[in-house]
Amino acid sequence: MLIAMVGLPGAGKSSVAEALGRKVTAPVVSVDPIEAAMWRAGVGRDQPTGLAAYVVAEAVADGVLGMGQTVIVDAVNAAEAARGQWRLLADRHCVPVVFVEVVCSDPLVHRRRLENRSRGIEGFAEPTWEVVEGLRKEFASWTDHRLVLDTMTDMSANVATTLGFLSAAV
Repeated sequence: MLIAMVGLPGAGKSSVAEALGRKVTAPVVSVDPIEAAMWRAGVGRDQPTGLAAYVVAEAVADGVLGMGQTVIVDAVNAAEAARGQWRLLADRHCVPVVFVEVVCSDPLVHRRRLENRSRGIEGFAEPTWEVVEGLRKEFASWTDHRLVLDTMTDMSANVATTLGFLSAAV
């Protein structure tokens, strides 16, 4: 199965993805470290490294699915094109794709999390609240069935809810 995490920066999707990955023993392919690695390798920030990171993540996820394993993709996935990319990849492997949207319903908590986080991704500056607000306005409407998790809820409860949703999707 391909599990595509979706949500704004700082909402908690990477934390949920990592907890879920540990629970189902699935690798998490995260777009942000891939983009940062491109910059460290000398690819200019004026290049479309955001798009390229999604393409690299797809290639890695393709290899994992090709081995018959579940993979979790951790990315904002705000655009329909990104979501379509995961649907097509899952179709190529004849596996289900499950979208898990992660939100933080309290804007003050969301902003505080964003402003206080340090993920330790070398060369990757955390986005500002203004960037997050801009992404929120650009978020494409949904056509897919998805699970929406609120990270104001306990992590273990969110993981349990996700596991139930995944079982129903199989």
